[in-house]
Parts: sequence; structure tokens; C-alpha cells
Amino acid sequence: MRDETAEQPTPLRSGLTTGSCATATSLAAARLLLTGQDNDAVQITLPKGKQVQMRLEFCRLFDGGAEAGTLKDAGDDPDVTHGALLYSSVRLVAEPGVGFVAGQGVGTVTRPGLVLAVGEPAINPVPRRMMTEHLQALAASCNYGGGFEVTVNVRDGESLALKTMNPRLGILGGLSILGTSGIVRPFSCSAYIASIHQGIDVAKTNGYEHIAACTGNASEDTMRQVYNLPEIALIEMGDFVGAVLKHLRKVPVGKLSICGGFGKISKLAAGHMDLHSRHSSIDLPQLAEWAAAVGADDALQAAIIAANTSQQALALAHAAGVKLGDAVCAHALAFASSVVPAQVQVEVFAIDRQGGIVGRAGVQQ
Repeated sequence: MRDETAEQPTPLRSGLTTGSCATATSLAAARLLLTGQDNDAVQITLPKGKQVQMRLEFCRLFDGGAEAGTLKDAGDDPDVTHGALLYSSVRLVAEPGVGFVAGQGVGTVTRPGLVLAVGEPAINPVPRRMMTEHLQALAASCNYGGGFEVTVNVRDGESLALKTMNPRLGILGGLSILGTSGIVRPFSCSAYIASIHQGIDVAKTNGYEHIAACTGNASEDTMRQVYNLPEIALIEMGDFVGAVLKHLRKVPVGKLSICGGFGKISKLAAGHMDLHSRHSSIDLPQLAEWAAAVGADDALQAAIIAANTSQQALALAHAAGVKLGDAVCAHALAFASSVVPAQVQVEVFAIDRQGGIVGRAGVQQ
């Protein structure tokens, strides 16, 4: 991912999805085949009716078809595909309709549980619909009665996909072509949340009733050590614990293990659904109250309130023999359990920076 955009008074710039890029490039290539028009830009209509003009890097014929390319512009969103070259190759076929092929850098679905069937190119339903509608409108305007075969490609998509959750979801060979509105809204993180939902769906569909939602690599390693869970059952939630808890209302599992750093778990314990520092902060006075409930004296409470970090607060409590980690996990467990359905057994782990467990609550049967 790119570095986050620095804070600035001007509004953040929106971008366009890979689905919009695929629509524009497939339309440009098909138009070249049917009309001979070779343009340096193409206009498309987004799902909600907005029309946008997209610049093309190339639009050219090749033996048996045509191809066009554009550079993905994600605006000010830290999108892994920002600046990537996406290009579509189009061939005319006798049978009416539009067929889709995963080209270079576009993945293929290999596990059930996603919106696409196993074996399908990872081109999501809305981008497919966008391409189909634009190509069918072009065919009608040109009195063309045949169909189109569209191969979508992303340069270096295989390596870019390793920075996403695609391999874990069973989408192999490249990126997914995504988008529901056609627009990338800066820092909306909708694609990340969608991947969390997909991860839960895939685990459930493949028979895994115990999943572990982890904030990062260290917490994933801890869950592997505790339960030897396979990768498919490890949900990389980052800061979006709310995305996990709310989705389990729709797709409940038997057991949910939540694992994260002590500071992030303390935010969950305070009732926060987004654990990022932009949206929630560590409440040291609250930590002191929780410590008091498990034996902290006045001096320790004052020291916790004056601590520079949650890790320092935890170390102070540990040195005094006060199990602050367990207390925080118990509060996090109570909040998480209030969100998910009753049939989901929940447990919470807090870890230190080295991945050691410093607190735990729930299950342990």
C-alpha cells in the first residue's frame, strides 16, 4: 500500500475502481474493432448514472482482436493497485453475449464461498454487469449481432495480489476486478472490509466453524501456535473488528477467537468497532478503573493514568501482580459477545509486541 496522504485542508480526491478501468478499456477495444475509432479517452457510465471520462494509454489492433489500456487512478486512497496498468483484450465471437477470461495478473477462484463459482475469473458481478451493458449498447448502435470475449489483464498483478488477501481467499494468479459503485472513495476501506467478509464466507463454506480474527501478523502467529489453525480460518481483520462482529450476524460460526495487541484489545473493551488511532484512542483512566477492579491500589492506578502508553500501563500492572490483561480481555469479550449471535462462542486474546499472550478471556473448555 502507498503511504497515507498527509493531512491537508483540501478534500481528498476520489478515484475509479478496477471495474471501471475494465469497463473503459473493454469498451474502447470493442469500439476499435466495430467502428475503427482509435481514441485516447473513453466515456463510461457508472452504476448510479454518473458519466466519467477515462484516459487511455493505448488502443490498438492485434491479430484477431483489439486491446486498450489505462492506468488505475485510486485518487487519494492507499490502494495497492494505484498506478497499475489495466488492459482489456477483446475478440468478436459469433454467439451473442459477453464472456470473461482472466488474463495476465487477474486471479481465478479456486475455493467455494465467494460470489463467484470455482473456476471463474475473479471479475466481480458489478464490473461484469458494467462491461456487459456497455458492450451490448455498443453492439446495438453498430447493428452487430455477435458477442464479445473479454480478457482482463493487470500488469504485475501476480505480485500485487500478494499484498492483498486474495491468496488466503483462494483467488490465485492475480488480483480481483472489483467495485460496486465504480468509484474509489478515499480511506473508505470498503475493499478491505469486503475481503474480511469474503474470508469469513470462504471459511464457513469450507466447513471451518472456528475462525480467528487477528489484527496483524503477530496475532496470527499466536493463533497458529495456540490452535494450529489453517490459513483459511485466520481472518486478517486489521483494525476492523466491527466488520467481523457484524458479519457474523449474517454468517455465524461456532467459535470466534479475537487476537490483537493489548492496546487495540483495550479499545475493543471500551466498545470501539474501529481500532485505528484515527477513530479511537486508548483510555488510560479506564484502564486504571479496570485495574482497580482486580486489585490495583491507588498508587498503581495513578501510575497507569500517567503512563505514556498502554504497554507501559500493562507493564506496571504486571510488576504489581495485577492481571490487567485478563481484565481488559474480559471487558472486550463482553462487548464482542453482545454484538454476535448467542450461538457464537467468543474468546479474546491480548498479546505484547513479541506475540506473547498477556491476557485471555472466554471459552477455555
